[in-house]
Amino acid sequence: MILCLDAGNTRLKWGVREGAAWRAQGACAHAECVGLAGRLPAGIERILACNVAGSVMAQRIETLAAKLGVPLEWFRSTAACCGVINAYDDPARLGADRWAALIGARGWHAGPALVVMAGTATTIDVLDAAGRFRGGLILPGLDLMRQALARNTAGLPQASGTYRDLPTNTDDAIESGILMATLGAIERMAARACRPVSADFCVLLSGGAADLLAPHIELPLMRIDNLVLEGLARTMFC
Repeated sequence: MILCLDAGNTRLKWGVREGAAWRAQGACAHAECVGLAGRLPAGIERILACNVAGSVMAQRIETLAAKLGVPLEWFRSTAACCGVINAYDDPARLGADRWAALIGARGWHAGPALVVMAGTATTIDVLDAAGRFRGGLILPGLDLMRQALARNTAGLPQASGTYRDLPTNTDDAIESGILMATLGAIERMAARACRPVSADFCVLLSGGAADLLAPHIELPLMRIDNLVLEGLARTMFC
């Protein structure tokens, strides 16, 4: 069994993979990483970790590996992996989480796609039918947008509104604005990078804010939990 770890900016997502199936999955706060050792099934043979949360988190993962007594492998971006080609100007500079998500997406969908990771930041990446990552966007996640408006304006609250097509109160105006901004980026990227939209085109959506976005995406959609973990697991078989 292999323990796959996705250390994002907000949480640590984990999954225990045995063959083609997940034995267990979960998430925890960064500070709870080392304590994860007592919650995992017995028989883990190694750890494959993707970390974009900095050096302190890397040390915690190393401590977890030492506590479990298993080897640790860091997942990093490369020029190609599992049939996906990395066309970033410098492939090694692509975020490891984005690269893992692209590899996971290719395992779920063989056609052209937008891979949308809606977390602390939102990334919108283009994957063509040949498996080539052509480029993508990074923008603030929904929570960051809310926080920025509340922190940097004198009259706007930390909003808890509802999406409306034509909002008539401030909280709904903020919530609708941040959702429309993100949805607009998704739709614009699809129109520019995937024109014409083919019959097998799909948006693959994952991340903590995916449930807020999914009902409003007016494109073919596949909602996938833990796409980074799916990508890490896929690298074990290709």
